[in-house]
Amino acid sequence: MASTTLRQLSKIPIKYPLSFGITISTAKTSFSDLLVQKVVEQREEIDWRRNAAFATFGCFYLGGVQYALYVPIFGRIFPNAASFAAKSLKDKVKDVKGMAACLGQVFLDQMVHHPLFYFPAFYCTKEIVVSNNPDFGRVLREYRANMMEDLLALWKIWVPSTLVNFAFMPMWGRIPWVAGTSLLWTCILSAMRGGDVAHSEDLVGGNVTGATMKIINESIGEKFYTCPADLDPTLSHVCVSASGPDRVGWVSLLAKSIEEGGGNVTHSKMVRLGQEFTVLMHVSVSPEKHRQLVRLLRDEQELEELNVKISSLTRRETGLYARPTLGIRIHCVGEDRPGMLAKIASIISEKNLSVEDLTTELRYNKQNGRRDFVVNVDCTSQEIELKDEDKLHAILGDLETLKGDLGLEILDIRVHQELS
Repeated sequence: MASTTLRQLSKIPIKYPLSFGITISTAKTSFSDLLVQKVVEQREEIDWRRNAAFATFGCFYLGGVQYALYVPIFGRIFPNAASFAAKSLKDKVKDVKGMAACLGQVFLDQMVHHPLFYFPAFYCTKEIVVSNNPDFGRVLREYRANMMEDLLALWKIWVPSTLVNFAFMPMWGRIPWVAGTSLLWTCILSAMRGGDVAHSEDLVGGNVTGATMKIINESIGEKFYTCPADLDPTLSHVCVSASGPDRVGWVSLLAKSIEEGGGNVTHSKMVRLGQEFTVLMHVSVSPEKHRQLVRLLRDEQELEELNVKISSLTRRETGLYARPTLGIRIHCVGEDRPGMLAKIASIISEKNLSVEDLTTELRYNKQNGRRDFVVNVDCTSQEIELKDEDKLHAILGDLETLKGDLGLEILDIRVHQELS
């Protein structure tokens, strides 16, 4: 009785390949989203609207469109595809035309179908899921910026998978094979990217996108943006800036003078720019020694050529300043060219983010002999929280476009949320 039932069930995918493929793809995509929501995002409650959207994508595109492509369309373009898949490995090796047809299917799928149809459809589906006011133009620009890296990540997994699929799977088994590979890859990505809320929707489709992002839970005010003038209200704080002809010993002399005046250097940047040596530093000092420190630095004759300037720093007024609710740390590296900082700063400003710390530098890339421009930015928002998904994804989407617009080799973004 059991064997008869199993025999009847085994005939279902052969007798109803389209219906079977749609069912498997719908179930796979829905389960993948549930897995991501629970494992990656660690949600307490499931977003069933989002799950329904992805299940619909799995039903119509992964089950329907891909079936039409892999079975009837490829079946007509490569009429011997089904017979080649049914051959033994020994006979496959002898069938040169069959192997060429198999490679042709892989080429059309990975070089035409995925870049021109699958990824745009998936990006647009993701936009419908995460935004109440979908902006398809923006997400397609985002895809264009990430396109090469998306495809390289895709090919590492899917070129071998589609080779196996088109070489060994019967026509009715092509969609179930794709669904099984996608589910396995989603499980792997979920384990690798636990906490990567910014790209969680990409994992449902088994994708790796072009920029690295991660949500980090830590106190913004105390661990991420540590401004001493705000952290130590019992001390006096000064900004020391200086610039003069470069010579050996400037740092030692300046640091020694600050120590003798009772000061303590916290944040500082000292760099030689051509023939000039430039200094910018924060110094904290007890209130009773504040004047002594200022007088010592101004009157020290050995520091005269360095043109030392001192200005007092005060805390932000509590009543006028709202505590940040979100912090974003951006690190990007790309070949140096004019306008890179202006482009990055423009997006930060347009999104009403406040720059807390920004540094730039040039590095010589020994591998290709070029000059790389490196930018590190810490910025905060007093308006956006992690739960404001539409606003957060809009910001991250615009930041992701920098990768393509500026030709960045590295774009790494960390989103820091304030602990409740």
